[in-house]
Amino acid sequence: MPATEMPTDAAHATPPAFVHDTVLLEETVAAVLGKKSLPKTPDAVRSSGVFIDATFGRGGHSRLLLEHLADDALLIVFDKDPEAIAVAEALAAQDARVRIVHDSFASMNDSLKALGIEKVDGIMADLGVSSPQLDDGSRGFSFMRDGAVDMRMDTSRGEPISAWLERVDADTLADVLYEFGEERHSRRIARAIKAMDSYDSTLALAAVIKEAHPNWQKGKHPATQSFQALRIFINNELGDVDDFLVQSIGVLAEGGRLAVISFHSLEDRRIKQFLQRHSKGQYPEDQALPMPPVRPRYFNKPFRVAPSSSEVKGNPRARSAWLRGAMRTAVAYVPED
Repeated sequence: MPATEMPTDAAHATPPAFVHDTVLLEETVAAVLGKKSLPKTPDAVRSSGVFIDATFGRGGHSRLLLEHLADDALLIVFDKDPEAIAVAEALAAQDARVRIVHDSFASMNDSLKALGIEKVDGIMADLGVSSPQLDDGSRGFSFMRDGAVDMRMDTSRGEPISAWLERVDADTLADVLYEFGEERHSRRIARAIKAMDSYDSTLALAAVIKEAHPNWQKGKHPATQSFQALRIFINNELGDVDDFLVQSIGVLAEGGRLAVISFHSLEDRRIKQFLQRHSKGQYPEDQALPMPPVRPRYFNKPFRVAPSSSEVKGNPRARSAWLRGAMRTAVAYVPED
């Protein structure tokens, strides 16, 4: 799910068709199936088992995975977005192997228990905001197309970011912009945002941020990091990622694969550190101890895959993507205190 916008004059263009180009499509499906690459045609012997698409989106990864799954396999798809769930329901109506959970992947443990499932054989996730969400100005994610300042992944729950902006103080807002957007000019931008009369228009918000921003990277809209920060905050994206990663340890069966795509450093750093921690059994908090405890190794050596140059050329939003993952070992999961 690409998390950035390409600078364009689309704010004044005709409404987009909401086409979603699935990033690292074959690489992710191959990884979750434990293959170096996918065959040009599905294998005669397809994979059985239970798999999870933790971020269904518009179903690109799920559809390809289903082509390589046996008739007795099961695919459980998660998504917060009601529009994504509508697409998933259409797919489930055509394919009895699909089960749907309208919730964050942070609910994975509880949702699987409700379905009577203890272990799964593979989990894939494509983090961030999807192209249809980004290209639809009415969702509030875009600083290039006008719409309500909403930014919720799940529009059926919670409050829009505009409501939070109305009551938050400038210092707290600045902290959010810095923590979740790594915006160096967060204080100045926060003061400008709080001076606005209303938060009804994404283009108006983007214009205020642009005016307040003293300098920005060439080719990058000055509102990019602030919009990212507000979106991540209102959707608790990083907290959900942390919960999801920890839950994957207990959910994956021995030999099960985890494959996660990220689009910015805040997510990628979390995934990298999580896999390092649980593949090496070396916890940073143990380093100062005279006799560090022996920690369990829940994953084997992690892998990392970048999109090909041809994919980036065809879909510039893929340029910042990383796919990371690993295979679950046989070590029994013991929750940390």
